[in-house]
Amino acid sequence: MISKDDMMALLLNACPSFAPLWQSFLDEWRDEADGLPLYLALADFARHLIDMHANGEIDRLHVVFRAVERLHLEGDEYVREAATIGLLEDLQNLNLHSCTKPEDFVPYLGAESSRCWEEAGRFWNG
Repeated sequence: MISKDDMMALLLNACPSFAPLWQSFLDEWRDEADGLPLYLALADFARHLIDMHANGEIDRLHVVFRAVERLHLEGDEYVREAATIGLLEDLQNLNLHSCTKPEDFVPYLGAESSRCWEEAGRFWNG
């Protein structure tokens, strides 16, 4: 089972270009007594994926979303929720897109991630 402590390593392995941003995040939050605010890191990761897509750097997105699918299928409760609320919902946030749109990421989603994507969309659209 993928735990909270394993989640970011899995994503970094799938998306090595996020490593400098992750290191900056670690530097900023290293003294956090209650642990790392991983939902903020996932928001940074979502913005990174949006930037990758906007810049035409889409070759790794299939690998990234295979890792996201694993989070949904193999993660503990925290990880599954974080993958949906912390990542997929941010990818759906129109405020984070300028020359991309949330739907650009749908073709990369696995079956469980697609279900979670739709569920999150229904929640926000009433």
